[in-house]
Amino acid sequence: MRIFKKVLLGLAILIVVLVAVAYVLPRRMHAERSVTIQASPAEVFAILNSYKRFNEWSPWAGKDPNAKYTYEGPEAGVGASMSWTGNSDVGVGKQTITESKPDQLVKTHLAFGDGDAEAAFTLSADGTGTKVTWSLDADMGMNPIGRWFGLFFDGMIGKDYDQGLAKLKALLESKPPASK
Repeated sequence: MRIFKKVLLGLAILIVVLVAVAYVLPRRMHAERSVTIQASPAEVFAILNSYKRFNEWSPWAGKDPNAKYTYEGPEAGVGASMSWTGNSDVGVGKQTITESKPDQLVKTHLAFGDGDAEAAFTLSADGTGTKVTWSLDADMGMNPIGRWFGLFFDGMIGKDYDQGLAKLKALLESKPPASK
């Protein structure tokens, strides 16, 4: 019985320590990846400023080919939104364009599960192409589990962002020069 009490006491102390440490961890998380695409900022912006072709380059489209998508608002720019329902790899959520600056910036608000995040695509001239930086910012709030999760945030989302940017690059660079 004594060992059982010591084990319980040890577990209780461990839980208290893990929760206490969680509140020392950062509350806000940031991840970003970049790629240079041999296309003009206008060509890149046209793809990013609308959800019409999102699944052609999305890193998540292949994770659930049976996911259902609905589109609301304008076809492009501020107010355009896409909602989805899919398997556990893609979940349920909605993404809405909240800011749009031609050939420079597309910002979006993401709402999924029990969380929200802000994403952005920043475009800048880079030699004969366009540097695209895809970023994501999330507030993990006061949830201790969320804050521990935040330690792995960049590594988890970064792989998807790298894959999506590679697909976007391939999509835009595969067009014959005359159609660019």
